Amino acid sequence: MKIGVIMFPTDKAIQPMELAQACEERGFESLWFPEHSHIPTSRETPWGGNPALGPLPEEYWRTHDQFVALTAAAAVTKKLRLGTGITLVAQRDPIWLAKEAASLDMISGGRLELGIGYGWNVEEMANHGLDYSKRRGILREYILLMKELWTKEEASYSGKHISFEKSWAWPKPAQTPHPPILMGGAAGPKTAAHVAEFCDGWMPIGGMYNFDAGMAKIVEACNNIGRDPASLALSMFYAMAPEMDELKTLPEKNIQRAILPLPPSPAAEILPMLDEYAKFI
Repeated sequence: MKIGVIMFPTDKAIQPMELAQACEERGFESLWFPEHSHIPTSRETPWGGNPALGPLPEEYWRTHDQFVALTAAAAVTKKLRLGTGITLVAQRDPIWLAKEAASLDMISGGRLELGIGYGWNVEEMANHGLDYSKRRGILREYILLMKELWTKEEASYSGKHISFEKSWAWPKPAQTPHPPILMGGAAGPKTAAHVAEFCDGWMPIGGMYNFDAGMAKIVEACNNIGRDPASLALSMFYAMAPEMDELKTLPEKNIQRAILPLPPSPAAEILPMLDEYAKFI
């Protein structure tokens, strides 16, 4: 089992450089940062689309830029994997995103894990000019375009949502053919089809989704296109710290990585938590 941690990197929390160094010193496999560009104060969309979750915590609108924070973490570490958990692909320009991801992968020596997701905040997306109902199809085309940019000397793409003339774009990622692309969230039929088509793995949130039901849909989607489901890397995010006994059950489900939560707090609180989590390693 690989053990990683995830935290919203904010202006009030331990900063990415100190956190990354502390993670590597303690033997963690990976460090993951989420992202939101901003949160409209109207708060029309419930947290995660679920009114039962309550008020949205302030770290959602205080978080650093994801790729800047991960690059800072890369600069002070040598082995730590650097993950986006997750990147809101459809809200971003895919040409710039492809360059940011490739640049970070090269600068870090091939340590990027690109976690992706569709997003849930309708008004945040609207501020980016994104139609919420089209976000899944847009994400798909953006990822396919990015793969062309990463793997072709002269890349082009033509789709329903974006077309891109034949162009040069460097750097290419250090990892071949590109950084692992890992889909976050629950796996309904559409998400399962996307995981099977263009992802290298799946990483749901433990306790929030039915893993077995989602995995069954992904296996079916893989079989439909002739892909071996065993080619997918499986990770499990946790919103609450799990017990050791729960982590021990993950390999039975072919889950290779557990990602444990950290609050966006100062070093005085975070470093002792990392010491406790290090016992899992």
